[in-house]
Amino acid sequence: MIAGDLFPAGENISPDEVKKYMTGHEPGTYQLLDVRQPGEFAESHLPGAVLIPVRDLQDRLNEVDKHKPTFVY
Repeated sequence: MIAGDLFPAGENISPDEVKKYMTGHEPGTYQLLDVRQPGEFAESHLPGAVLIPVRDLQDRLNEVDKHKPTFVY
């Protein structure tokens, strides 16, 4: 599986739109995927986010639930 299969071309949405979505949905019904470096993640990240650095994403796609809305930052 390649990243394009898991993350089809979609629209970019603003942080405010993500916050609004998160407010209206229960945690666990969506995913927050942080693709930054571990040091950046340790410094600050969104609660509930999963760290998969972009360089590791191809090898770790099995950790992402393709059936849930996923917000990548």
